[in-house]
Amino acid sequence: MTSSSRRVALVTGASKGIGRTTAEWLSRAGYRVVLCARDETLLKQVASSLEGESMVAPCDVTDPSAVLSAFQTAEDAWGSVDVLVVNAGAGASSPLAETSDEEWQRMLDLNLTAPFRCIRRAVPGMVERGWGRIVVVASVAAKRGESRIAAYSASKHGVLGLVRSAAAELARTGVTVNAVCPGYVDTPMTDDSVAQIAARTGRSLDEARAVLERQQPIRRLVSTDEVAQAVLLCVQNGAISGQGINVDGGAVQS
Repeated sequence: MTSSSRRVALVTGASKGIGRTTAEWLSRAGYRVVLCARDETLLKQVASSLEGESMVAPCDVTDPSAVLSAFQTAEDAWGSVDVLVVNAGAGASSPLAETSDEEWQRMLDLNLTAPFRCIRRAVPGMVERGWGRIVVVASVAAKRGESRIAAYSASKHGVLGLVRSAAAELARTGVTVNAVCPGYVDTPMTDDSVAQIAARTGRSLDEARAVLERQQPIRRLVSTDEVAQAVLLCVQNGAISGQGINVDGGAVQS
């Protein structure tokens, strides 16, 4: 199997934001796309907008049985997953001393344990075929600590460690593993952050958004297309592995 038109890409968190845009780019590149997220209605809307073949596999990635079911659905229809894009995730913000055990665990479950389970499920088939691409959408918070996001940052640091270890283990198998590490992206998740800043500081939503824009040297939010292009680079280039590629307008240089 050498043509991308016969290869299968599974994208988690595909109903909106970075996941949706990445699914669109993969579809245009000729991949069959399996769309995973909790909201089936939104997934069907995404599927109807794609150029190529796609299927909907509703899935809460924090549910181990749901992850297995999503992969099985893809395999029953199209065969093994060749490209895995782990995008589902969430953020949380609170002072360290006020971060509850529940918030801490939620960040680890969604941003670290769920990617681990997805990768673990995908790897055997990829190794057997001698070809595979795994890309985790992490964050520049995987590279540096910032105040008020201890749980989120810890989970993203952890998933970057997972990526690097998996890449080292799989280096001779034809399977690459990378992370894309965005800064603040123009997504619904960032809208939530803007709302939190506004509520906490009394700023307007526009003023709160400007706070995030100023944290990036390009003085704007990153677009979902710019993140998706970095994901596609990792998919298309077999010499890139074990990397955390920053897409943050130059905020973190590495």
